[in-house]
Amino acid sequence: MDRLFVGVGSGFGRDRIDAAIPVVRQLAQCDGPRFLIYETLAERTLAIAQLRKAKDPDSGYAQNLKQLLAPVLQSCLQNGIRIIGNFGAANPHAAAGIIKSLAQDLGVRIPKIAVVEGDDLTGLLDAAALREREMGDNLLSTEAELISANAYLGAFPIAQALDAGAEIVITGRVADPSLTVGPFIHCFGTRPDDWDSLAAATLAGHLLECGAQVSGGYFADPGKKDVPGLDRVGYPIAEISRSGDCIISKPDNTGGVINLRTVKEQLLYEIQNPAAYLTPDVVLDITQVEAQQLGENRVKISGAKGWPKPPHLKATVCVKGGYLAEGEISYAGINAASRARLAASVIRTRMEDRHGDVELRVDFIGIRSVFGSTYDRDNSAIDNHLGRDVRVRFALCSHSRDVAQCLLDEVEALYCAGPAGGAGVRTHLTERLASTSCAIERSHIRPAIAYV
Repeated sequence: MDRLFVGVGSGFGRDRIDAAIPVVRQLAQCDGPRFLIYETLAERTLAIAQLRKAKDPDSGYAQNLKQLLAPVLQSCLQNGIRIIGNFGAANPHAAAGIIKSLAQDLGVRIPKIAVVEGDDLTGLLDAAALREREMGDNLLSTEAELISANAYLGAFPIAQALDAGAEIVITGRVADPSLTVGPFIHCFGTRPDDWDSLAAATLAGHLLECGAQVSGGYFADPGKKDVPGLDRVGYPIAEISRSGDCIISKPDNTGGVINLRTVKEQLLYEIQNPAAYLTPDVVLDITQVEAQQLGENRVKISGAKGWPKPPHLKATVCVKGGYLAEGEISYAGINAASRARLAASVIRTRMEDRHGDVELRVDFIGIRSVFGSTYDRDNSAIDNHLGRDVRVRFALCSHSRDVAQCLLDEVEALYCAGPAGGAGVRTHLTERLASTSCAIERSHIRPAIAYV
């Protein structure tokens, strides 16, 4: 055995539920060990899962777990394709139960499932201990209620579970590339101090971790970066050799494109220091990486360099962050932009009269938004707007639910209180989560594996 194949079933929590079908079909034809990975966690995704678990002890895993696995579980078991996913989120053991139930519903045998534990630090380190380890921010200096604290585990527990014969490995918070590094370690017996090999596998995992981003999804920009068949974009597959070189491809007869541009764009994604990309397993150096187009939708990557892993693990800590109130209203027809500006002025004045200096944001969607509140900036773009359709969005953050609700009530009152022609009001109140990062000594973190 000199190579393995890793395909992607999802790149984030609410990814397409049919994305894995062509990937599994292609993996079934590959000659060598084959793995299907699901990346479903973002920082706040996990905190939200913790909140769900607090309300219901049987919840807290990826909400669409059944939908993600139902189309491919039977085929994976029949073809020896092993599944690794961080869809366990805040409750990996409950996720294992869901997968067993799914197997019964599908009429297939119950797979051997391993659960990687140890990322959840909630209750193990108190707010004071976390505050001492906060990286740069001062979020934990407040009295905000702690929701969750989860460390980013590495790949070796995943490899250990695969070594023991697990067909499905469920994790909570692990570093995204580690979903790929684990199979690499398992297949080639990589030593914990083989930094270059671990770096090469980490690089492959980094290219895969966001799913269709590397095969044209987030790359597409009509007329500038054209991508064919985006409606059926193929999710990537990595063919990784023992030396660590990898070839990125996608399933046959799928849309999208894999070329030097898509690969390089994903290569640099979320990389702060190209010479030192910190992961739990290794410090990755991509400064000498080379990309070579081997053929249509096949790009070879080589040249990763590795350095000893950092002494600390990153942990994401989330606290309650008050409330986010969002209200929208539309103005249409002649002079719509001016009426939209008047509505913004009315809301700002009334909120300040009732609650003093509030953190209010106003966006004129389609004219000026995204890059900051429109209200206090040069409004020439609005004054010169020739369209007859303006959507105004108001947003306010507050630790007071009453203040947040007040904004929503004021926006709705624009229906009759003017200006003229307001319609299509929508309002929404959301409990906010605030997050920060902490550097946790490895001695505090004890990964473990349970077989269920």
